[in-house]
Order: sequence, then C-alpha cells, then structure tokens
Amino acid sequence: MQRSLQRDTSRTGHVVVIGGGIAGLAAAHRLLAGGLGVTLLEATGRLGGKLMTGEVAGVRVDLGAESMLARRPEAVELATAAGLGGRLQPPATATASVWTRDALRPMPKGHVMGVPGDPAALGGVLSPEGLARIAEERGLAPTAVGDDVAVGAYVAGRLGREVVDRLVEPLLGGVYAGDAYRISMRAAVPQLFEAAKEGGSLLDGVLRIQERAAARQQTGPVFQGVAGGIGTLPDAVADAVRRGGAEIRTSTPVLGLTRTRDGWDVRTDTGVIAADGVVLAAPAWSASTLLAAECPAASALLAAVEYASMALITMAFRRSDLAGTKALRDRSGFLVPPVDGRTIKAATFSSNKWRWVADAAPDLFVLRTSVGRYGEEDHLHREDGELVDVSLGDLAEATGLAARPVDTVVTRWTGGLPQYPVGHLTRVARIREEVAKLPGLRVCGAVYDGVGIPACVASARRAADEITRDLDAASTA
Repeated sequence: MQRSLQRDTSRTGHVVVIGGGIAGLAAAHRLLAGGLGVTLLEATGRLGGKLMTGEVAGVRVDLGAESMLARRPEAVELATAAGLGGRLQPPATATASVWTRDALRPMPKGHVMGVPGDPAALGGVLSPEGLARIAEERGLAPTAVGDDVAVGAYVAGRLGREVVDRLVEPLLGGVYAGDAYRISMRAAVPQLFEAAKEGGSLLDGVLRIQERAAARQQTGPVFQGVAGGIGTLPDAVADAVRRGGAEIRTSTPVLGLTRTRDGWDVRTDTGVIAADGVVLAAPAWSASTLLAAECPAASALLAAVEYASMALITMAFRRSDLAGTKALRDRSGFLVPPVDGRTIKAATFSSNKWRWVADAAPDLFVLRTSVGRYGEEDHLHREDGELVDVSLGDLAEATGLAARPVDTVVTRWTGGLPQYPVGHLTRVARIREEVAKLPGLRVCGAVYDGVGIPACVASARRAADEITRDLDAASTA
C-alpha cells in the first residue's frame, strides 16, 4: 500500500540533496515532510548505494545489504512510510555458526559483538588455554579506556586474544569489513565502551548490558528484511519522495559547490542549480572534493577516511543436488575468523534465512559468501569464476558441499565500507563543526554515525532537521 508523503506547506525553500543512497533518499523524505522543495542528484545511473537487488537463476535476491536492525526504529519507520510495512519480515532462522578449528560450531549466545557474558558457552570455539585466560579476568585491575580505545586491544587485554580472534573479529568483519585491533569501540560498540568506562570486570559489564536490555523489555526480532529484498527500499522511498514533489536526477554528478549571498550554487555537467540549502550524502572522498573550496578543514578530515572493499558471491543450487549435505540445513549461515586463514569471511544460507527466497524458488537453494577485509583485498582482483571456485572450496571444507551451482553472480563493492578507527567520533564531530559554520549545509551517511541502515537514516534525519532550522532562522532574520 502506497502512502502519500504529508508535507508541511507552511515553509518555503529549496534544498539539493547530493547522493542517492539510502541516506540521501531518507534526507529528501525528511525535508519534504518539513515543507521544503527538494532536488536529489545521484552521480550513477541507479539509486540505493549499497542496497541493490538482482537475480540468480531467475530468483530476485539482495546483492548488497540484506537486513536492518529492527530494534532501532528509524529504518523500520522509513520502510513503513514508503509503503513496505506489510513486507517486513524477520529471518526464518537466526541459528548461525562459527567455522573455526576445522568445524562449524554454534555461535555462543549472550554476547555483545562477540564478547561473552558466559564463558561456559565458548567450549570448542576457544582452546582450554583461551578459556583459562578468561577465567582470570575478574581478578584483573581496571583498564583505563580514555576518550576511545580499539575494540580488539581492550578485549584482548581483558579476556585474551582468542576471544578477539575467534569471535569479535569475524563479527566486526561482517559489519565493517575491518580490523578489530583498529576499530573504535566508542564508535562501533558504544554500549561496550560505556561498560568499560564504568571500570571493573568486562564480563560483569556484558552482564550489565544484558540486564539493561532485559529491563527495557525489548521484544520482537533483532533484525528484519523485506520480502523481495532490502534492495527494494530505495526505490520505494524514491517513489514516495517523487509523489511528494521532489525531483530526482540520476547520472548527474555534482562538479562543484559555491556559497552565494542567498544560498548555494550546485554545479553539474548540465548547468547550475540554485539552492537555499545542500545536504551532502556522498561518500567521504566525494564529499571531500566538493567541500575543498568552501570548507577546506572538513575536506581534509574527510580525505583521511579509509574504506574497505568486499565482494559477494551469490550462488543457486538444485535442492536435489544437496540432499546429503546436512550442514546446510537449519542454519542461517556461518562466520569465519581470519585467524583460520580461509578465503571467505562469511556464508549466508539465504533460502534458510529468508522465507521469501525459499518461497520464490522451492526447488533451488540460494546462498552467498563474502570475501574482502580491510587491508586484505587482493581477492577482489580475481576473476569472477575464480571467486566462485575458492568459495566452493571453502564451502566444501566447511559443510561437505559437493554440488556445482546452476547460476552465480559476483558483486564487487569497491570502497564499500568506511572504517571507524580509534578517534573516529572526534573526527566526525570536527567535520560537523566545520560544516555547520556554513549556513544551509549539512552532511550525512555511513561515514558519520554507523554503517547500518537505521544509523544512515538517523544521520539523514539529523542533517535534514538542521537544514530546516537553518532556513527557518534565515527566513525570520
């Protein structure tokens, strides 16, 4: 069911949104609801950024992000406003494993990004020496974290490297394609950072996090997808903002931004667009280029942001060819610690995880693997067929899979995920401080507040609301 975007017609003003990923689309949606006119410009020929669907063996599947955190409201609210509320769907199974020490082992329950509350659940994943190291943790002196600390360094110091290498690293690698020993705990796992600041035992800190979550009585699924694919969300939002009166132009790169007496000139290859405000929802390297003349300090900070690249290998098999492969049953997939030296870093059994995929092709089994971590991206230069073969090799060792797929799709996400090193949030605050010195200009997207869809939507809402306040203040001055 389509919904009309309700505009507050008491305001006037025109905002250009640069970038047609989910953050840019969410910003356009918010600006329209606030009564402002919007033109959205996207450099490529399609909308959605890292959200994209495609087909494998005739089955529509996600070729980018496949789910969103449901216990943050922003993405669910946007999907519902765009008419997708009836298609939101939790995973059919969330039983994941860790492929480590040459076996698929159940992912321990009761952890916070791999940091356990109950060490007894880690048997098989950790060695006896690793378990003994955890047992020493409550007797350690408190560890100071200062303004920020790397997740891996802090957790290894409290619980030993095995916890990081076998659990924290693969989980963070799935979210950021990053290195746990570089990633900011304050930015990536803020609840763990707050627990660490309280001092004392990290194990007790995880238990406190779990108790607080229980006290909030959060119910319902942790994650949700969309029947037909999360990649349908951008087009649904785009349709909503078009109905609300926005103009969307694809294949329209922005070549320059110039501050004028009355607002902004946005230069494209087809001319200049005058705007009262600009929301810059582009990757860091693009935002850096566009801000170089008008906001050099923010430009320099953005230029220093690093990205990781990755590839997804999506495969479809005949179910009849998998009859004897028991390890593919029931699980949603598995993670792979880099310390085990495998090529793939994860596998998702899409036909198990998403009911809509299974229903679309009952005779097929769809799965996907991912390769590529920060600093380990040579795999992405391999030919498609080679990536398929190395994925099949790892899957055979992990699950016993011996069949060949009937169809494959390799999707490369070059510069797909911004990295959040120690001090990231301080850098973000400085970028926003510099940008805010120019009225009618704001930034948003995955580089600032989190790479997940709800975080991107929240970032977009913040930018849109601040632009709206800027323009309101200018109109009453």
